[in-house]
Amino acid sequence: MTSIFDRWKADVPASIVVALVALPLCLGVALASGAPLFSGIIAGIVGGIVVGALSKSPLSVSGPAAGLTVIVLSAIERMPSFEAFLLAVVLAGVLQIILGLTRSGVLAEFVPSSVITGMLAAIGLILILKQLPHAFGYDGTYEGSFEFMQADGLNTFSTIIHSLTSSVHAGAILIAAISMAFLFWWDSAKPTEGPLRYLPGPLVVVLIGIFGNALFGLAMPTLQIDVTHLVKVPVAEDIPAFLSLFSFPDFSAISNPATWTIAITLAIVASLESLLSVKAVDELDPQRRTTDKNRELIAQGGGNLISGLIGGIPVTSVIVRSSANVEAKAESKASTIMHGTWLLLSVLLIPTVLNLIPLSALAAILIATGYKLAKPKLFLQRYKQGWTQFVPFVVTVVAILFTDLLMGIGIGLAVGFVFVVGRNLRPAITFACDGKDCLIRARRNLYFMHKYELQRELGRVPDGSNVLIDLSSTNYVDLDNVEIINAFIKGARFREISVIVRGDIAENTAPLINAPLTRVQYA
Repeated sequence: MTSIFDRWKADVPASIVVALVALPLCLGVALASGAPLFSGIIAGIVGGIVVGALSKSPLSVSGPAAGLTVIVLSAIERMPSFEAFLLAVVLAGVLQIILGLTRSGVLAEFVPSSVITGMLAAIGLILILKQLPHAFGYDGTYEGSFEFMQADGLNTFSTIIHSLTSSVHAGAILIAAISMAFLFWWDSAKPTEGPLRYLPGPLVVVLIGIFGNALFGLAMPTLQIDVTHLVKVPVAEDIPAFLSLFSFPDFSAISNPATWTIAITLAIVASLESLLSVKAVDELDPQRRTTDKNRELIAQGGGNLISGLIGGIPVTSVIVRSSANVEAKAESKASTIMHGTWLLLSVLLIPTVLNLIPLSALAAILIATGYKLAKPKLFLQRYKQGWTQFVPFVVTVVAILFTDLLMGIGIGLAVGFVFVVGRNLRPAITFACDGKDCLIRARRNLYFMHKYELQRELGRVPDGSNVLIDLSSTNYVDLDNVEIINAFIKGARFREISVIVRGDIAENTAPLINAPLTRVQYA
């Protein structure tokens, strides 16, 4: 079992990576939302510290989300003041807490895995496509933009062409190229022992960007990156000036019907995005831990409540920061909490240093993250799983690329449900325990609609037990249920659980047994 000390040794460098990824996204989302830049930083800090403390998700990271920018921009323009909008954020948080208490998080369990993996791949591709212009030195779009159509009339692809024809900066390209080369090299060359194994590659990239640009200024001024292509964190001269950056809600706006309309909209959209993101992060988790979705809604609600009270824009669980957290080998939610702490300390103590970071260096970090989310082998794996998995996956990817995150997921879900056979909602699984010996038996075929029931019963298995998963009465088990069983087996060794699988499903889970899972056997 991993000790707390070992987890923290992994969580500290991971938290630094997440903070570096989060910083430009917090500023970019605030800019696109028409909110004060510092409100994005507040949301990032709250998403890390408050949501991280309340959530039971070990790896999910929350903060301001690109998927809410259009809603937030429209809401701020509609409200009489930014302070009135903050009240809507507070009320949205209260509504999310109510959703969590009424156990609405169960809805996330009915999203097909093909749509979830499609969302991850699409976000990876968007990161690459949206960050390429910043790597070239283009400043026309904000960091964290996810929509296909942009406010300047360009789209994802035309922006790349425009940046190549009008805004190429040799210094930015050089820093981005060196940074990406280092990141991909570091992934393969990073030592597994010694203090250097904890050195975050993105931190080195930031230093490359800062010192490289300074060197350009001394030796080759034509290559020096202009201030417009550097991070722009608000700088406060002293503590009173820092505190003046915070805003507070206008409670007199509670009688305005628009306040409640915006609050309900934010609560629903932010909850959906958070549930989908947490579901995706659970699939990325090497230990295959399962997050309590109802508790997550309560945590997100608490985050929005606090964010709105001190001047921050809405927060959700965000897949970009969360996937960076997973790739940085974080072990627990301590990484999430510490990333929020680093953001707070950085803007309080070293904002002028942050403002020396070139956006092209941060673009390199995000492009590397995007590649890991959209590796070609992911597409090949889904193709090999058959058309019922591949078509919803591809449709989700294409829909998100050419619309936005939530609309694309909606299209993917609609197509996914067409390919899913699972209308029988009668109980199909029995669970029984006698001491440390447990039995989970499928009485008949398991379809998509049995996902939640299977996951619920597997979640009842206590640590240190011996469990028999009896599938001998089935002649068909939906691939989504196979993946749930696979995830349970992968995580079993972290809970000292011995697993026996009985039935034809063994041939689908057999590849796991070739991994070091010696306690798993088949009857």
